Amino acid sequence: MEPDPSGELEDLQGIRRRRAELRDSLVAVESALAAPAPGRVEQWTERVCAALMELSADFREHVAIAEAPDGIHARALHSAPRLVRAVDRLESEHTELAALMDRLLDVLGAPAAVTADQVRDDMTRLLGKLVRHRQRGSDLLYEVWAVDIGGGD
Repeated sequence: MEPDPSGELEDLQGIRRRRAELRDSLVAVESALAAPAPGRVEQWTERVCAALMELSADFREHVAIAEAPDGIHARALHSAPRLVRAVDRLESEHTELAALMDRLLDVLGAPAAVTADQVRDDMTRLLGKLVRHRQRGSDLLYEVWAVDIGGGD
Protein backbone atom coordinates (compact mmCIF):
# COMPACT_ATOMS: atom_id res chain seq x y z
CA MET A 1 0.00 0.00 0.00
CA GLU A 2 2.00 2.97 -1.30
CA PRO A 3 1.01 6.49 -0.27
CA ASP A 4 -1.06 8.35 -2.84
CA PRO A 5 0.24 11.96 -2.77
CA SER A 6 -2.63 13.18 -4.96
CA GLY A 7 -5.21 11.78 -2.54
CA GLU A 8 -3.46 12.65 0.72
CA LEU A 9 -4.88 16.18 0.96
CA GLU A 10 -8.37 14.88 0.16
CA ASP A 11 -8.00 12.18 2.83
CA LEU A 12 -6.97 14.74 5.45
CA GLN A 13 -9.89 16.99 4.55
CA GLY A 14 -12.25 14.02 4.90
CA ILE A 15 -10.77 13.11 8.28
CA ARG A 16 -11.14 16.70 9.46
CA ARG A 17 -14.75 16.86 8.22
CA ARG A 18 -15.74 13.59 9.93
CA ARG A 19 -13.91 14.69 13.08
CA ALA A 20 -15.94 17.91 13.11
CA GLU A 21 -19.17 15.94 12.63
CA LEU A 22 -18.31 13.69 15.57
CA ARG A 23 -17.47 16.75 17.69
CA ASP A 24 -20.80 18.36 16.75
CA SER A 25 -22.59 15.18 17.84
CA LEU A 26 -20.72 15.24 21.16
CA VAL A 27 -21.81 18.85 21.69
CA ALA A 28 -25.43 17.95 20.85
CA VAL A 29 -25.42 15.18 23.47
CA GLU A 30 -23.94 17.50 26.07
CA SER A 31 -26.56 20.13 25.24
CA ALA A 32 -29.38 17.59 25.52
CA LEU A 33 -28.05 16.40 28.88
CA ALA A 34 -27.88 19.97 30.18
CA ALA A 35 -31.53 20.68 29.40
CA PRO A 36 -33.85 20.75 32.40
CA ALA A 37 -35.44 17.39 33.22
CA PRO A 38 -37.71 17.93 36.27
CA GLY A 39 -41.35 17.54 35.34
CA ARG A 40 -40.47 16.64 31.75
CA VAL A 41 -38.33 13.52 31.98
CA GLU A 42 -40.07 11.90 28.99
CA GLN A 43 -39.33 14.83 26.65
CA TRP A 44 -35.83 15.17 28.07
CA THR A 45 -35.20 11.45 27.54
CA GLU A 46 -36.41 11.65 23.92
CA ARG A 47 -34.04 14.54 23.20
CA VAL A 48 -31.10 12.80 24.86
CA CYS A 49 -31.90 9.57 23.01
CA ALA A 50 -32.07 11.36 19.63
CA ALA A 51 -28.72 13.05 20.26
CA LEU A 52 -27.14 9.76 21.34
CA MET A 53 -28.51 8.01 18.25
CA GLU A 54 -26.84 10.62 16.04
CA LEU A 55 -23.59 10.31 17.98
CA SER A 56 -23.73 6.53 17.72
CA ALA A 57 -24.24 6.71 13.93
CA ASP A 58 -21.33 9.14 13.53
CA PHE A 59 -19.15 6.97 15.74
CA ARG A 60 -19.98 3.79 13.80
CA GLU A 61 -19.05 5.61 10.58
CA HIS A 62 -15.77 6.61 12.21
CA VAL A 63 -15.09 2.98 13.18
CA ALA A 64 -15.92 1.66 9.71
CA ILE A 65 -13.57 4.14 8.07
CA ALA A 66 -10.75 3.78 10.60
CA GLU A 67 -10.82 -0.03 10.61
CA ALA A 68 -11.41 -0.61 6.88
CA PRO A 69 -8.74 -2.68 5.10
CA ASP A 70 -7.49 0.52 3.44
CA GLY A 71 -8.51 2.71 6.40
CA ILE A 72 -6.47 5.05 8.48
CA HIS A 73 -5.36 2.37 10.95
CA ALA A 74 -4.06 0.06 8.22
CA ARG A 75 -2.27 2.97 6.57
CA ALA A 76 -0.80 4.07 9.89
CA LEU A 77 0.54 0.57 10.57
CA HIS A 78 1.97 0.38 7.05
CA SER A 79 3.84 3.65 7.61
CA ALA A 80 4.73 3.09 11.26
CA PRO A 81 4.47 -0.56 12.40
CA ARG A 82 5.84 0.48 15.79
CA LEU A 83 2.42 1.95 16.59
CA VAL A 84 0.60 -1.39 16.62
CA ARG A 85 -0.21 -1.05 20.34
CA ALA A 86 -1.71 2.40 19.83
CA VAL A 87 -3.87 1.12 16.96
CA ASP A 88 -4.90 -1.94 18.98
CA ARG A 89 -5.91 0.32 21.85
CA LEU A 90 -8.01 2.55 19.58
CA GLU A 91 -9.75 -0.45 18.06
CA SER A 92 -10.40 -1.93 21.48
CA GLU A 93 -11.91 1.40 22.51
CA HIS A 94 -14.14 1.26 19.42
CA THR A 95 -15.68 -1.96 20.72
CA GLU A 96 -16.01 -0.66 24.27
CA LEU A 97 -17.52 2.69 23.25
CA ALA A 98 -20.00 1.16 20.79
CA ALA A 99 -21.18 -1.29 23.47
CA LEU A 100 -21.55 1.53 25.98
CA MET A 101 -23.62 3.57 23.53
CA ASP A 102 -25.83 0.54 22.80
CA ARG A 103 -26.36 -0.02 26.54
CA LEU A 104 -27.28 3.63 27.08
CA LEU A 105 -29.68 3.57 24.14
CA ASP A 106 -31.34 0.52 25.71
CA VAL A 107 -31.68 2.38 29.02
CA LEU A 108 -33.14 5.42 27.26
CA GLY A 109 -35.56 3.14 25.42
CA ALA A 110 -37.25 2.31 28.73
CA PRO A 111 -38.16 5.82 29.93
CA ALA A 112 -40.03 4.56 32.98
CA ALA A 113 -36.74 3.27 34.37
CA VAL A 114 -34.79 6.45 33.52
CA THR A 115 -33.53 8.85 36.14
CA ALA A 116 -31.97 11.99 34.75
CA ASP A 117 -29.15 11.97 37.32
CA GLN A 118 -28.06 8.42 36.47
CA VAL A 119 -28.29 9.01 32.72
CA ARG A 120 -26.31 12.23 33.07
CA ASP A 121 -23.62 10.44 35.09
CA ASP A 122 -23.36 7.56 32.59
CA MET A 123 -23.47 9.81 29.53
CA THR A 124 -20.90 12.22 30.97
CA ARG A 125 -18.53 9.28 31.46
CA LEU A 126 -19.19 8.25 27.85
CA LEU A 127 -18.45 11.76 26.60
CA GLY A 128 -15.18 11.82 28.55
CA LYS A 129 -14.13 8.48 27.07
CA LEU A 130 -14.98 9.69 23.57
CA VAL A 131 -13.00 12.90 24.02
CA ARG A 132 -9.96 10.94 25.20
CA HIS A 133 -10.39 8.51 22.29
CA ARG A 134 -10.40 11.42 19.82
CA GLN A 135 -7.25 12.80 21.45
CA ARG A 136 -5.47 9.45 21.11
CA GLY A 137 -6.55 9.23 17.46
CA SER A 138 -5.19 12.68 16.81
CA ASP A 139 -1.92 11.71 18.53
CA LEU A 140 -1.68 8.60 16.33
CA LEU A 141 -2.04 10.61 13.13
CA TYR A 142 0.52 13.10 14.32
CA GLU A 143 3.00 10.36 15.22
CA VAL A 144 2.64 8.77 11.78
CA TRP A 145 2.42 11.76 9.47
CA ALA A 146 3.29 14.78 11.67
CA VAL A 147 -0.07 16.30 10.74
CA ASP A 148 -2.27 18.19 13.17
CA ILE A 149 -5.85 17.37 12.18
CA GLY A 150 -7.25 19.84 14.68
CA GLY A 151 -10.03 19.56 17.20
CA GLY A 152 -12.84 19.63 14.66
CA ASP A 153 -13.84 23.20 15.48
